[in-house]
Amino acid sequence: MTSVDPSVIADVPLFAGLSRAEHEDMLRDAKAIRVAKGRPVFAQGEAAHSFFVLVHGHLRVMKLTPDGQQVVVRFVVPGEIFGVACAIGCKAYPATATAVIDSVVLVWPSAVWPELIARWPALASRAMHAIGGRLQEAHTRVVEMSTRQVEQRVAHALLRLVQQAGRKLDKGVEIAFPITRQDVAEMTGTTLHTVSRILSAWEERGLVEGGRQRIVVREPHQLFILAESSPGASS
Repeated sequence: MTSVDPSVIADVPLFAGLSRAEHEDMLRDAKAIRVAKGRPVFAQGEAAHSFFVLVHGHLRVMKLTPDGQQVVVRFVVPGEIFGVACAIGCKAYPATATAVIDSVVLVWPSAVWPELIARWPALASRAMHAIGGRLQEAHTRVVEMSTRQVEQRVAHALLRLVQQAGRKLDKGVEIAFPITRQDVAEMTGTTLHTVSRILSAWEERGLVEGGRQRIVVREPHQLFILAESSPGASS
């Protein structure tokens, strides 16, 4: 672990509006850690000893269900707070966060959370806003599982990823971190075979372009139409 230069968080929305002196004060109890690709930041069920902000890289948050299925809950992008179980009264992490690529994470002990939000109430407000957004996304995905066909769920998943971490290219919008078809399957409650069949069909239609751990959405508007279409209309 290494100490943190305040300039590292200067552009992080969570800390917007604070002076350099306040950044220094807030970072007094923080450490920066490097997390190698494929390594966990924390594991499901582990005591929630810390909370985090991702500075560089991307993380996959995955939950293991009681029947042994893996579900990709979400991806974490730079600037996001995560693992803030202490803010909602959880004693353990509800999922596992793993580095998709080599990443850098800021870490605070959970014990300092009450002091930080007492001194900077806006921090609590922004953190709760972030948590609320994730709960809303989780609710939307539950509804999709019940009311949408698989092709529509996959379309919605790709559109969410493009919105969260899209990088514009001449030929479309690339999801700006490595993502596999298995990841998409675990986000949408289906199988690798089904996702592969859907994405291959979309590639033939020019909607997406695939590669090794890479997805480019070439026609976001057409994918949106497909996502919102009535059952059976996409065919």
